[in-house]
Amino acid sequence: MASVVSSNRVSRFADWRTALKSILGFWLFYAVTVVARAFLGSDPLTTLENKLVVILLGMLLTGLIYVSINIFARTAPIWTKAVVAGVSSLVASVALSTVLLQLEDVMRESREEFRYQAREGFVVVEKGQQIRIERSAQEPLVLTFPKMKDLDSNKRLRYGADVAVVWLFFFLAWSAFYLAIRAQAASLAAQRRVAAAESAAQAAQVRALRYQVNPHFLFNTLNSLSSLVMTGRADRAEAMLLALSTFFRTSLSLDPGADVTLAEEIELQKLYLDIEMARFPDRLNVDIDVPVELQRAMLPALILQPIVENAIKYGVSKSRKAVVISIAARSLGDGRMILDISNRLKHGGKDELPAATHEGTGLGLDNVCQRLEARFGNRANCRFGPMAAGGYKVSLTLPIESRD
Repeated sequence: MASVVSSNRVSRFADWRTALKSILGFWLFYAVTVVARAFLGSDPLTTLENKLVVILLGMLLTGLIYVSINIFARTAPIWTKAVVAGVSSLVASVALSTVLLQLEDVMRESREEFRYQAREGFVVVEKGQQIRIERSAQEPLVLTFPKMKDLDSNKRLRYGADVAVVWLFFFLAWSAFYLAIRAQAASLAAQRRVAAAESAAQAAQVRALRYQVNPHFLFNTLNSLSSLVMTGRADRAEAMLLALSTFFRTSLSLDPGADVTLAEEIELQKLYLDIEMARFPDRLNVDIDVPVELQRAMLPALILQPIVENAIKYGVSKSRKAVVISIAARSLGDGRMILDISNRLKHGGKDELPAATHEGTGLGLDNVCQRLEARFGNRANCRFGPMAAGGYKVSLTLPIESRD
């Protein structure tokens, strides 16, 4: 129980450093104006000594305003905090005014003189609580102001109210500044939480899309193995199993949410194509063209897998002629690159190769487009369709982000 209370106490005044800095800043500004004013006169030390009492009391009362806001309205809406701050500022200004009136006898009287030439020809000299009127050929007339304790209660109340109003605006100014800091901090915290939630959601989406690839790929590969075994091609089935083992050992060692270089992605696809070449040794040809300067570009792991699978499924497996699976990359010169994945007949022919499609299981190109959007937003896009000369091509446009 004690630890819970201690934790609540810490969290209640978690921003005390910020509050302290703002209090010191406000009263330091006031102190600077006091010092500037004091040294314009002839008795600056007395003025500074008297104002030091005011500054210390003011800092203490401002701190109590901070405490009251955090005790009575720590988790309340901003308007409730403003009400508490306003009431606390009113109480603080009245308290400061009352204390200053009570300390009148303690305050040192300034020795500074102010001389005025009255219109009637008299010279008026003001010093501390006295006013001396110097008249030609006559004794000076000396007037002494009464102290606050000598006035009746109504006049003391009115004078105290005037002083309290002056300090009320000062305390309200600090309260407004402090609440603005709190509101800004809350807004920034909310923005950080939203950004973190969006980042987590995006990461979860990327991981989910990535995890869809492995079951889909494994299903197709097992079908191919089954076909090889049933047709008595054990040597090819063994080669495919070896390639499959290498592929999964490599792909499963990757972080599902991490990026890989284009060179690493191409190596993964070569492993997969080795598996398919064991199935179609006479019909599958591979052509890969990736410039050296693009090999370090980053992209989501296995992003090309569904595309290459479709190229095999709708190209090689449905054609009796040799088919070329091509993977080519080129830079657009504006910080982006294009990855083209296509299938076509090796010796040409437009109508003999079935048109590819991204429908079927609901994965395929939909998976690729969603992963690109989740990773790069509107900086990436995917286009696909049949080629004029025959075959089918998928083009991925994405920014060039290299690994440091």
